[in-house]
Amino acid sequence: MSLLVMSLTGYAWAAMQGLVSALTTTDVIDGNKPADGARDILLVGMDSRTDAQGNPLPEGLLDQLRAGVSDGEANTDTLILVHIPNDGSKAVAISLPRDSYVAIPGFGKHKINSAYARAKAAERKKLQDAGQTDSKSIEVQSNQAGARTLIQTVEQLTGSTIDNYASVNLLGFSEITKAIGGVDVCLKDNVDDPYSGAKFTKGQHTISGVEALEFVRQRHGLPRGDLDRVVRQQVFMAGMARKVLSAGTLADPGKLSSLADAVKKSVVLNQGWDIIGFAQQMKGLTGGQLEFRTIPVLNMDYNTPEDGQAIQVDPAQIRKFVSGTTGESQPAQPTGAGPAKPATTVDVRNGTSRAGLASTVLQTLTSKGYTGGQTSNTTARKSTVVRYPAGGQAAAQQVADALGSGATIEQDPTVTAGHLVVLIGNDYSASSDRVAQQAAAEPTENPAPAPGDDQPITANGITCVN
Repeated sequence: MSLLVMSLTGYAWAAMQGLVSALTTTDVIDGNKPADGARDILLVGMDSRTDAQGNPLPEGLLDQLRAGVSDGEANTDTLILVHIPNDGSKAVAISLPRDSYVAIPGFGKHKINSAYARAKAAERKKLQDAGQTDSKSIEVQSNQAGARTLIQTVEQLTGSTIDNYASVNLLGFSEITKAIGGVDVCLKDNVDDPYSGAKFTKGQHTISGVEALEFVRQRHGLPRGDLDRVVRQQVFMAGMARKVLSAGTLADPGKLSSLADAVKKSVVLNQGWDIIGFAQQMKGLTGGQLEFRTIPVLNMDYNTPEDGQAIQVDPAQIRKFVSGTTGESQPAQPTGAGPAKPATTVDVRNGTSRAGLASTVLQTLTSKGYTGGQTSNTTARKSTVVRYPAGGQAAAQQVADALGSGATIEQDPTVTAGHLVVLIGNDYSASSDRVAQQAAAEPTENPAPAPGDDQPITANGITCVN
C-alpha cells in the first residue's frame, strides 16, 4: 500500500531526494531478468513487530495498533501483484488471498502467507549452525531468504516475473493513513468485531491510524471471511490512491513531508529500484486507470494435510486469469496428454520408500508426450521438485503442472541442457495427479467468483463493501 502511494504521488516525489537516500533496501531481486514490456511489483503487508530498520516497536504502540500476540513468525498478511505497462498508462493490482494453498519452492505445499516465514526460519537455522553469531546479520540474511522464496512462490503461481518488491509493516500502514488525512470507505452494514476491534456503522467513514488497521484486518463476522477482507483491502487502497491523486495531497508540503517520514520508517524496497524514474513514469496515471482484482479460487474450505483449512486454487487457472487481466500472453501449459517440446528429456529420481515410483512417474509423463530419460533412486526427501538448466524454466513449470502434486521448480546448473530432473518426494501422490488431470481436462466454466460485485474496483468513486 505504501508503494502504491509512492508511485501515485509521481512528480511530487521526484524532488524529494532525501527520501530516496533514506529508504531501506534489500537484495532480493535478480537484476538480470529480461524485460517483458511491463513492470510487475509485489506488494507485501507484513505482520511485523519491527520497523523497516529491524528495531522492535514499543509495546505501548503495539497495544494501540491492536497488534495482538505475535506468534514469532514473519507471516505476510497482504499480498498484491501490481502489473504496470511500460507507458504507465494503467495499473492492475491483483490480490492473492493469504490462505491460498500453493507450492512453495523447497517446502512443499502450504498456505502462501507462510512462504516468507518458512524460508526465513530455515535460513536462520542454517546460518546459526554454520557458526554465525551476529544477530543483526542473521536477521538481514534470513529476511532476504524469506523475501526471495516468497517472490519465487508468487512467480511460480502467477506466471509473472517480479521486477520490484516492497513491504510495509503495521506501523507504516497506520502512519501513512494519518499522513494523508485519512481514507474514505463505505460499509453495507454495521460491524462490531472484538478480534480486530473493528466497530463501524453502516455508510461512509473517513478512517486513519488504528481505525484503518481495524478496517483492513477484520475477517471474523464477514460473509466470505478472508475474501471479504481482501475486498476491504482493495477498496481501502483505491481510496488511498484517490486521496493521494487529489490536489489537496499533492499540493500540501506538510502532508507530503509526513508521508515521506512514514515511508522511511516502515517501507522496505528491493535494491536498485530507480524510484524517481518510476515516479516520473507513473505521473500520468489517473484513478480510473487503476483496477483491483482477485485471483480465482476453487474451494474456500479446503482441508489440507498439515495446515488446517485453506483456500484451494488452481495454478494453471490463475496464470490464465493473470495473463488475461494484464493483457500479457503466457506460455501454453500442457493439458491432459498434450505434447511437450521434443527437445526436453525428463529424468526421474525416487526420493521415497515406495519401490518403482520413479518408473511409474516417468510413465505418467511420457503418456503426456514427454521424452523419457533415466530413472533411479536418490536420498530421501519430503518435497517433489523439478530441476532445470538455464533457460529451462518454462519447460520445468509444464512438468510440475503435469505432475499435479504440488511440485516446485528450481534452477540447477548441474542439469544438462535439454534435460529436466524430477526428484520425487513423500508429498507426491498419484491421486493428486489424477485430480490435476481431471481439472485440466474439464476446466471450470464458472469458477468461484472473485470477491466484490463482479466488477473490478477502481480509484474512481467509493464502493460500499461487506
